Amino acid sequence: MANGKISRKQFLKTFGALGAGAILAPIMGKAEGLHFADRKIKVGLIGCGSVSNMYLPHLTKSPYVEVVSLCDIIPERAQKQAEKYKVKNHYPHIDQMLAGVPFDLLVNTTDMQEHGRLNRIALNAGKHVWSEKPMANTYKEGRALLDFANSKKLRLWGAPAVVNSPQFAFMAKALNEGKLGKMAAAHAHYGHTGPGWSAFFYEKGGGSLPDLGVYNIATLTGLLGPAKAVTAMTTIVTPERTVDNKGKIKVVAEDNTMLIMDHGNGVLSHVQCGFNYFDPFGHEGDGQDRPTIMLWGSHGNMALIGYDWAPFGVHLANSWDKPEGERFVPDPGTYVWEQGASVVSESLVTGQEPLIAAEHALHVLEVIEAARKSGKTGKRVMLKSTFKYPVVK
Repeated sequence: MANGKISRKQFLKTFGALGAGAILAPIMGKAEGLHFADRKIKVGLIGCGSVSNMYLPHLTKSPYVEVVSLCDIIPERAQKQAEKYKVKNHYPHIDQMLAGVPFDLLVNTTDMQEHGRLNRIALNAGKHVWSEKPMANTYKEGRALLDFANSKKLRLWGAPAVVNSPQFAFMAKALNEGKLGKMAAAHAHYGHTGPGWSAFFYEKGGGSLPDLGVYNIATLTGLLGPAKAVTAMTTIVTPERTVDNKGKIKVVAEDNTMLIMDHGNGVLSHVQCGFNYFDPFGHEGDGQDRPTIMLWGSHGNMALIGYDWAPFGVHLANSWDKPEGERFVPDPGTYVWEQGASVVSESLVTGQEPLIAAEHALHVLEVIEAARKSGKTGKRVMLKSTFKYPVVK
């Protein structure tokens, strides 16, 4: 072992008690109402900005996907991406896209304020939907979208895809096996100095919670279970910003958040996120090799090394095995944060249910909305949504 890292072979041998197969392979069940076993999923992607530069390389390489059309309200962006990724059709408006070449799955990578509206239009047109986070602007809107999708026997999924990582599976399995004893608390953080290319991050419906905190909320609820209640404080540290597409703007959405979730049974977790955090690894996170998530129990603690959307390893210490702890580096396999749309496309073809669940994304959305409400009122906010837990058994 060098620099605290171990090989995949050493990892499997050392931590076999957790069940290596269960850690490294997704736990999947049969998906219902799917009918694409004989062909690839035809995908139409809307929103050809920065995120599409991550999604399109992954989608166009998937054996389960054929990207047939692109759409953007700035037609030149759609045309440029269509030429770059050899997509035959591109459109300037979703109505033209839906009236154009047929497709099965809408992949929505537009500004977050547009997600709910565009997702409903796609569902109404009979399309399955993968939405970048969040799937809607409010929990009420998201709940209505999911109910509408279910009524039409369509599938709706929402980012992030953090539950797909081998590191998440490793940590979930360790918790399931009682490696930390009785759980008590957790902390997660993610922040940088803020995006400079678009105003939507700072406008109503934007903010550090749906852009950054969403990852940590998804990870902690996935590991510890649905939140029962939320207490939070939200602030604006930088009231004005200068961004590429609009120049100087007034910041309306929160750019700094401290959030506490009550998971029941006495377990509390804390998330901090913001657009005013100096981070030497920057927005891209390249090179981050420090813990960003910590969990504590009565007999041990566990840390996620790297960001949960791009994790590197897990450090585990407990009084039963090695009190000083040991770092494990699960085989990353095929995991990358932008794989969600490709994963659900595979699900539509194979009929195997992915770990990513719409109900989980909806719960995360309710947590975000509750945090804002708590920040305004100073009160503890009870939650009503839930999702299938544990995510990894």
